[in-house]
Amino acid sequence: MSGWGRYPQIETEVVYPASFSDCSQRIRSADRVIARGLGRSYGDSSLYQNMLGSRYLDRYVAFDEESGLLTCSAGVSLDQIVSTFVPRGWFLPVTPGTRFVTIGGAIASDVHGKNHHVDGTFCDHVDRIDLLLGSGEVVTVTPDEKPDLFRATCGGMGLTGMILSASLKLRRIKSGEMEQTIIKTPDIEATLRAFEEASGASYSVAWIDCLARGKALGRSLLVLGEHAQKGSLNAKPGQGISIPCNMPSGLLNPLTVKLFNALYYNKVLHSGKKSIVSLHSFFYPLDSLQNWNRLYGRKGFVQYQFVLPKSSGLEGIKHMLERISHSGRGSFLAVLKVFGSANDNLLSFPMEGYTLALDFKVEPAVFSLLDELDRIMLDHGGRLYLTKDSRMSEETFKAGYPAWADFNEIRTRYQAIDKFVSGQSIRLGLNS
Repeated sequence: MSGWGRYPQIETEVVYPASFSDCSQRIRSADRVIARGLGRSYGDSSLYQNMLGSRYLDRYVAFDEESGLLTCSAGVSLDQIVSTFVPRGWFLPVTPGTRFVTIGGAIASDVHGKNHHVDGTFCDHVDRIDLLLGSGEVVTVTPDEKPDLFRATCGGMGLTGMILSASLKLRRIKSGEMEQTIIKTPDIEATLRAFEEASGASYSVAWIDCLARGKALGRSLLVLGEHAQKGSLNAKPGQGISIPCNMPSGLLNPLTVKLFNALYYNKVLHSGKKSIVSLHSFFYPLDSLQNWNRLYGRKGFVQYQFVLPKSSGLEGIKHMLERISHSGRGSFLAVLKVFGSANDNLLSFPMEGYTLALDFKVEPAVFSLLDELDRIMLDHGGRLYLTKDSRMSEETFKAGYPAWADFNEIRTRYQAIDKFVSGQSIRLGLNS
């Protein structure tokens, strides 16, 4: 088993409980365990010797047509919700870049999307969580009822208990289409300036050429989006293609990545291009390429996502891009977003500033590069995203997440500290 990055891989046993009572019984009898959804966290945050999968915890419980409040089991996927509710005029309040994520996983990661600067994280729209504790007891946590446990569970990577069900508010939409605008920027200064000028846009995200150098450092394509006010409420994705097997390890090399980046940047001839696109192509472009993680070969890849505060964002991102460009180990999937204010969840990733996500093929030299990037990131007051992490050190984690001790104190209070364990939690010093 592995995460989506296919690194690391472990031998393990996965059990798929058929009911909440089955979950409770297995938690009581287990020594140490971690819950797992669809396996879209990239590293080892859902890996351990004993794993409880949520495959059969996939039921809708209730939906209020007036308020948009949906209650469902933790194994329900965002794909199910989009397929069911977009035709009825409702969409997710926040969504990551893939719809193949469970509700439990979205809460455990407190996922963000292209609208954090406006709407915050996924958990900012969650009203209630039913949580199975290490004792086997099920408790209800809300922002007002057991708020300490709520703040630890949202973004807590499954380390406070097993999420059984949750209630979240969907948002009304009038169409399954998006009004998209693409702004072409010549460098990183212009890119960040364009983000600020477009701060009123509902959704914004930039693809960035991380191998460009000199005056072109950080050149980007900034994509802005708004829900269309009319059009079909079709929720079906277009016909995709699948990567059938592991690609040769040499396919992604400095030359091919540089060529891809140049072609991708230059495909947009004029800045300000407007178009109408489907909801799926705007929010989930990579979902149309099934098993795209096989592009990196048998050994897999590491995704490196960091956030820097606005005060040091420009300087820090320039420093990171210069180091990456100099190494020649650029990513053809480099995504830049702007974050709004942080919430109060103890291990939630976003802070007000800029976040950049990059993919690196697993090979020996890449880990020393990432260690260098860690030092640059910490020097500029940033932190790494736990959901994407597969190799961060305990020192880097604790410097970026100063509330870790409070998080562990809450875990101890609710019988989670020696019950819910992952490869990541051991590596980061959250478990022995």
